[in-house]
Amino acid sequence: MPQAQPSISSFTAQDLSTSLPADIPLDGFIINLLTAAILGMALGWFFVRFATVFSNRKTLGWNLVLITMTTMVIITIVKSSLALSLGLVGALSIVRFRTAIKEPEELAYLFIAISIGLGLGADQRLLTVISFAGIMGVIILRRAVTRADDGQNLILTVGGDAGQTDLIDRVVDTLNESCEAVSLKRFDERGDGFEAAFLVDYRAFEQLKDCRKRLRALHESVDVTFIDNRGLI
Repeated sequence: MPQAQPSISSFTAQDLSTSLPADIPLDGFIINLLTAAILGMALGWFFVRFATVFSNRKTLGWNLVLITMTTMVIITIVKSSLALSLGLVGALSIVRFRTAIKEPEELAYLFIAISIGLGLGADQRLLTVISFAGIMGVIILRRAVTRADDGQNLILTVGGDAGQTDLIDRVVDTLNESCEAVSLKRFDERGDGFEAAFLVDYRAFEQLKDCRKRLRALHESVDVTFIDNRGLI
C-alpha cells in the first residue's frame, strides 16, 4: 500500500521547528561587526570625497555606516532561521520611506552599504572586502577621468514662479551669456514654482555679481542661491 503523504500543515510545523535560531559564534560576530563598521566608514568617506550630489554629504555618509552595520546584524540573526526570515519579511512589508531619494548616486551608495552588510552577514568577509575594493577603485578611476570638470565647482540654484512659462528658458539664456561654462544638474517642477540647479564657472567675481543682477531682473519671483560645491565637504 502507498504510504500516506504528510499534510502541508504538519510539514510546515516540522520545518519551522527544525529551523530555530542557531547559536551565533560571538568571536565571528564581533569580527564581522567591526569589519562592517570599518567598511561603512570607508564608504562614507568615499561618498563625502567623491560624490557629486548637492545634499548634505556628511549626514548621509554617517548614515551609510549605520545601514551597513544594521544590515549585517539582521542577516546574521535571520540567516539560520526560516521563522525569523518570515518575520523579517512581514516587518519590512510595513516599512515605508518618507524621504525621497532624488539623486541616483545616493541610491547607488545605499545599495553598496546594503551589499556590504549582506556579504558580512553571510560570513563572506574576503569576498566582501575584495568587492568593496573593486567598487571603490572604479569610483577613483571615474574621478580621475572626469577631473577636467573640476573647474566648475559653483552650484547655482534658481527658483521661480511656475506661472512664467518661459522663465526657465530666459534663465538658461542669461547663464549662457554670463558664465564661462554652465551645466544643468537638476530640475524640479512643483505646482507653485520650479527650482533648477546648475554647475557654473566664472572667470571673475564681477561676472558672478553681474549674473546675479541679470537673473533677479528677469522676474520678481526669481530666487538665486550660490553654493561652493567643494565647500559642502
